[in-house]
Amino acid sequence: MNKKDVKKFLDKFWFLVWKDDSFKGWIISIIFIFILIKFIFFPSLSFVTGTELPLAIVESCSMYHSGNLLSNYDKWWQANEIKYSQFQINKETFGIFPFKKGFNKGDILFIIGTKPEKIKTGDVIIFNSGIKSTPIIHRVITIRQENNQYIFSTIGDNNPSQISFEKSINENQLVGKAVFKIAPYLGWGKLIFFELASKNKIEFCE
Repeated sequence: MNKKDVKKFLDKFWFLVWKDDSFKGWIISIIFIFILIKFIFFPSLSFVTGTELPLAIVESCSMYHSGNLLSNYDKWWQANEIKYSQFQINKETFGIFPFKKGFNKGDILFIIGTKPEKIKTGDVIIFNSGIKSTPIIHRVITIRQENNQYIFSTIGDNNPSQISFEKSINENQLVGKAVFKIAPYLGWGKLIFFELASKNKIEFCE
């Protein structure tokens, strides 16, 4: 195939993907975008961030604070002080933690791979529980070392207590650390689809 044939093919392909308004062009565009995202964008992002899951959709209300971004921190802390006092975490300490006001179901978080020794109390980590099919996104409340390995303990800001599987998280269960929120609520499109498909009642955070 000479240069002229290659150019002709590329011009035709470009037209089909971006300019063809027919049903055929629309289908090809969808397939092309899917391939681009799944096999180029996400692998590249995973390589750069150092984690297999660089973008994570929050699937539950376990980290929700009433009022979301407009929540009253003083009022929230008053309702949760006893829960954190057993871990020697006070109001001032929690106030400088990342995601001080938690996050909502459907939010999309940017995740980076982090060495276990770089994780601090108060960080929000994502980890494989070994029980649930999808990773958990909760806040670190204690860190200890056993047999030269870091062991983490987490809790959801909106949960009354710890779940059994998050009391002892090995460093090999870590997927990464949440660093910032990319898009509030944008993940709801996917969540609604899967919750309807699984015939579960759609749960909104209150």
